[in-house]
Amino acid sequence: MPQDVPPEPAAPYGRADVTGAPPSAAPAGAPAPPARRAGTAAPPLTVLYAVRSATTLNRLLDVVPAFAGDPRVAPVFTIVPGSDFGADALDTLEGAGARIVPWAEAVRRGAGLVLAASPNGPLHEVDAPLVLLPHGAGYNKRLPQDGEGPADASGPASGLHPRQLVRGRTPLATVHALAHPEQAGRLAAHVPPSAAKRAVVVGDPTYDRMRESVPLREQYRAALGTGGRRLVVLVSTWGPESLLAREPGLAARLTAELPHDEYQVGLVLHPNEHSRLGGFTLRQHLAPALAAGLVTARPHQEWAALLVAADCVVTDHGSTALYFAALPPPPGGRRLLLGCYEGGKELIRGTPMNGLLSAVPALRPGAERTAAEQVAAVFADSGAYPDGVAATAAGAFAEPGSALRRLREHCYALLGLTPPEGPVRALPWPPPTTRARRPAAFAVRTDVRGDTVSVIRHPVGTGAYDGHVSAEEGAASLSELETAALIHRTARPAFGGPAWTVEEWSARVFALYPGCRSAAVVLTDGTAALCRRDGGAPLLVRTAPEPGPAAPRVAPAPAAVLSAVHARLEAGPRPAELVCAVGPRRALVRLSEAPREVAGAAF
Repeated sequence: MPQDVPPEPAAPYGRADVTGAPPSAAPAGAPAPPARRAGTAAPPLTVLYAVRSATTLNRLLDVVPAFAGDPRVAPVFTIVPGSDFGADALDTLEGAGARIVPWAEAVRRGAGLVLAASPNGPLHEVDAPLVLLPHGAGYNKRLPQDGEGPADASGPASGLHPRQLVRGRTPLATVHALAHPEQAGRLAAHVPPSAAKRAVVVGDPTYDRMRESVPLREQYRAALGTGGRRLVVLVSTWGPESLLAREPGLAARLTAELPHDEYQVGLVLHPNEHSRLGGFTLRQHLAPALAAGLVTARPHQEWAALLVAADCVVTDHGSTALYFAALPPPPGGRRLLLGCYEGGKELIRGTPMNGLLSAVPALRPGAERTAAEQVAAVFADSGAYPDGVAATAAGAFAEPGSALRRLREHCYALLGLTPPEGPVRALPWPPPTTRARRPAAFAVRTDVRGDTVSVIRHPVGTGAYDGHVSAEEGAASLSELETAALIHRTARPAFGGPAWTVEEWSARVFALYPGCRSAAVVLTDGTAALCRRDGGAPLLVRTAPEPGPAAPRVAPAPAAVLSAVHARLEAGPRPAELVCAVGPRRALVRLSEAPREVAGAAF
C-alpha cells in the first residue's frame, strides 16, 4: 500500500531486544516493512485491531493513544473468529462508532499492521506484521486443553505456549510485546528461538493507565457514591475455579453483614462472565446483593476505576489483583485478601500471581468469624501489605510509564513511518457511570450512652438485627413502611403536585402507619425537621461533622443521624445536643424547636 515518505527515514525493522530498545535488523521470517513512495497525498495505512473477546478489546483500547493525532494511520477493528466471547466486544465497538470489518474482509484487504491481545484464532491469515500483547497482567494460568476449556495440567502458560505462538514453523508474532523481562525468559524456555527473539519488553499499557488514574481516586469514589465508607471490591476471573463459581453468595453475604454506613461493596467480573451469563441473568443471580447496595462495574473501563477507588480487594487467582497490589497506596493504605482458590489447578507455580496469593491472608469459610468480620479485621492494621506483596506485584510490571512510548516505536518501525513528534501518555479512565442502588429501608441497631448514640445500619431483609426500622417514604415498599418506627423523606419542590408542610406531612404519616413514632423531613439546606407521635413542636436537627485523623470532614448520612435522634428521644427527654457515631465518623447534632418558617414551609 503506498504511503508518505516520513520527514526522516524510519529505521528498518529488526531483531527485537528484550530491553525494549528499538529494533535494528529484520528478524528472520518477519514481513518486510511496506514499500514507501514519494508524494504528499497517500491513503492512510490501516492499523487492524484483531479482537478476540471483550477482554482483549479492553487491552487493545489501552494502546490506541499510541497512534492518536496521526492522519497517516486509520484504525479498523475486526472480530477474530472462534471465540464464544466476541459478541460483547462487537457491541462496545459499535457503541463507540468504531469502523468494523468482517474477518473475511480483513483477510482479503490486509493491513499495514495488526495488533492483537490473544494469540488464539487464525491471525496468520492476515498478510501484515503482527504485534502481540498479553491480555492480562502477565502469564499466570495454564493453557486450556481446547483453547477455552479445562486447564492443561502441564506445560507453559496460556499466551506462551508453542501451539499458540508458532504456525507450522513460522512464528506468529512479528513483535511479542511483554511487560517484564521475566516473561521473556519464560517465553524463551518454551518456544523456538525464531519466536523467542521476537520478544520485546515495553511495559504494561493498562498498568500505566491505572497509575495515571490514581489522582482521580476521590472523583471515582464520588461517582460511585462511596462517601466516607471503605470500598471493598470483589474481583472474579471466569471459569469453574473463579470466585463467582466457588463463592457465588459472597457478595450477598458481605452487603448484608458489613455495616452499610461504613462499607460499600463492589464487584468486578471478568468480561467472559458478562458474555456467558448476559446482563439479565447476572442481575438475577446478584439480586439480593444489588438490592442491598452492591455496585458492579461494566466490563469496559469501569473495572479499573473501581480498583483505583478500592480500599480492599478480595480476589481469586485472576491476574487483575496484580494491578491493584502494584498501585501506590492512598493515605489509609490498601488491603488484599484471597477469597478462594485452594485446590485450584489453573494457576502456575512461580508466577507473580502465585507469589502474590501466597503472601496475602485468605478468607476462611466456616471459620469462627463471618466473612464480613474477617474483611473488617484487615482494616485494624496499618494498611501496609504483608512482606513481599509489593515486591511481587512490582515484579509483573517493568518500565512503568513507558509502555506506550516503547510500543509506538516498534509499531511505527513496522509501518515504515516516523512516530509523531511529542510525548505519548496513558489516558486516565473516566469516572464510572454505574451507581449502587440505595436501600430504602434499614434495620438500625443503636447504642445510647448518655448523649452519645452509636448507629449501625443494615438493609432490611438481609438478616435479623435488633433495633428499629428506618424507611424512606417514596422509595420504600408498603411492608417496609408498615414496620418502620422512623419514616423520613427528602424535601423536593412540588412541581404542580400536592404541597405539604412538615407538620401536615408528619400527621399524614402517623395516620397511615400506626407503628411509626418519628417522622422527619430532610430539608434542602441539609438540616432536618422531625416530629414525634407523642406530640410537641417539630424539632430542627442540625449536624456538623467532626474531623477524623487524616480524614476529610464527612458527615454520616442524614438518615443515620435521624436514627440516632430517634433512639435518643426514645430513651429520655430531648437534649440540646448529642453525638452521633457511625463507625469511625462522628457528628455533633444540635436539637432545637423548629421555627415557624421551617415547620410551616411547603415542600
